Amino acid sequence: MATLLPNLDNPFTQQFGHPNERVANKVKDVLPEPVKDFIRQSPFIVMATSNREGWCDASPKGGMPGFVKILDDQHLLIPDIAGNKLFQSYQNMLDNPRVGLVFFIPGCPDVARVNGKVTIVSTEEVKRLEVEAAVHNPDDRTVVLQGILIEVEEAYGHCPRALNFGRVWDVERIQANGTAQRIVNPGTKLPASQSGVPDA
Repeated sequence: MATLLPNLDNPFTQQFGHPNERVANKVKDVLPEPVKDFIRQSPFIVMATSNREGWCDASPKGGMPGFVKILDDQHLLIPDIAGNKLFQSYQNMLDNPRVGLVFFIPGCPDVARVNGKVTIVSTEEVKRLEVEAAVHNPDDRTVVLQGILIEVEEAYGHCPRALNFGRVWDVERIQANGTAQRIVNPGTKLPASQSGVPDA
């Protein structure tokens, strides 16, 4: 396992200072055991992609804990479950086969981050590797279309400051949000008074 030292000679470190040694040395070129353990417990990720021109997409993906399968120290497999059929991430990956992943565990303020190179694999290959659509609340579209095979280039844990700053897992806030009328679907379920379209 090699430590990947980030570029510390850049305009931002020159202006704001350098990271301490522990932070600078935490980025590895394979999956360290603590990152593996985190991935096995994670039911939710955000996957970031971009095309060669820099147009970006960040896509949420979820399943039962460990739905992202660890194949070995340097490979992950994400089952692609049928979704909205816009395929923004997939168009980006065909153009620029690299992704950034952030893994979350509900209630845990830490996250794990993985960056790597992507190969899109067939449904048959996903089945051969014994990966399934392991999700809560499945519906009639819960089928695996293909898979995202990731060759890990960088892996590391990220400190809890960001999620703590946002009080993301604050229980009282979560309970309040669950009953608040002001929270609406950001897509198609806006109230008629806001969307300009009658309720279906």
